[in-house]
Amino acid sequence: MELKRVVVTGIGSVTALGLTAPETWKNIKAGVSGAGPITNFDASSFKTQFACEVHGFKGEDYFDRKEVRKMDRYAQFAIIAAREAIADSGLNLETADKDEIGVILGVGIGGLTTFSGEIQDYAATREQFGPRFSPFFIPKVITDMACGLISIEFGLRGPNYTTSSACASSSNALIDSFNLIRTGQATMMVSGGAEAAIVDGGVGGFNSMHALSTRNDSPETASRPFSGSRDGFVLGEGSGILILEELEHAKARGAKIYAELIGGGLSADAHHMTASHPEGLGAILVMKRALKDAGISPEEVDYINVHGTSTHVGDISEVKAIKEVFGQHAYELNISSTKSMTGHLLGAAGAIEAMFSVLAIKEDIVPPTINHDSEDKDPEIDYDLNFTFNKAQERTVNVAISNTFGFGGHNACVVFKKYTE
Repeated sequence: MELKRVVVTGIGSVTALGLTAPETWKNIKAGVSGAGPITNFDASSFKTQFACEVHGFKGEDYFDRKEVRKMDRYAQFAIIAAREAIADSGLNLETADKDEIGVILGVGIGGLTTFSGEIQDYAATREQFGPRFSPFFIPKVITDMACGLISIEFGLRGPNYTTSSACASSSNALIDSFNLIRTGQATMMVSGGAEAAIVDGGVGGFNSMHALSTRNDSPETASRPFSGSRDGFVLGEGSGILILEELEHAKARGAKIYAELIGGGLSADAHHMTASHPEGLGAILVMKRALKDAGISPEEVDYINVHGTSTHVGDISEVKAIKEVFGQHAYELNISSTKSMTGHLLGAAGAIEAMFSVLAIKEDIVPPTINHDSEDKDPEIDYDLNFTFNKAQERTVNVAISNTFGFGGHNACVVFKKYTE
């Protein structure tokens, strides 16, 4: 079978740095931190009291009030980003073959906002009223509902499901969507991820694992990947959506093309529930598989949007993996962690970082890794590598890859290339 080519023709996002993709990307290029004190709930008694929240967001601005009651925050983010991405693609839904358009999203946790609120209400009222729950409790909590709601809103009847592999979830979704299109099982896919876990259960749970930064005195500088004083990641929320489309279909309707998706890889660390393999064995394997699938050599890669969470073991192991896979070429690459600005969007991280990789190719600019002091070094990190510290860098970006690694040892890597005929 001759595999079809797959291109990106639309993007949409909701993040702590903006309610649209252009606003988010503008702040990413400028090195703006999205971190600040938590306002979603009273975090004054928590070890971590800050996060990268989506501010200025009200569901009622986008949905009927009755509909807001039926959707968890994560699903609202997903639908809003999908609306933007579909509009950006220029697709005419009146004439499109909706049987050939599907939706696959990656969601790691799902309706934690709803779950946390309902359980608190139940605990407070169970003695008086017994087990009383909202009829929307289950539909709002389950991780597949955002996919379903997007298909319902736009009438998309193609493949529709959710991938869940912790922080690799939305990269898995992109790879699945890519494979469906290139094997002829779909013409277009609405793909990405969404997450909204900045609630007491999310923050408290990650705190108990010692996974989050506790730099409460300076939230905006807390996410500092590859710096010696890093002390954990900063929790983020939001959604990123990409429209993936078969090339000839995109050309036939005159669609603009951001970049081409040319490969994807998957692997497992088979090591630990939450820690990455200290030598980066799973990361090495997933990057090699992605490059093989894309049919390119390591020397053709210009930029890596790394997983780069700002955790001690994770950052070190990813650096080791990059040096192993790319050899001497590792020193010619640009590397950056945009989590230093957006925070860690968990299941949505891969999608939003894929979007940044696509825009880096489109505009020939590499976004920075912020919050690094040249004196703040880790002896286990090789600073001869170009981490694009603190300031975006202009350079030709023909090929970019994006790494995402999830709890449970799940690894995913996607490869994008500048589109040419």
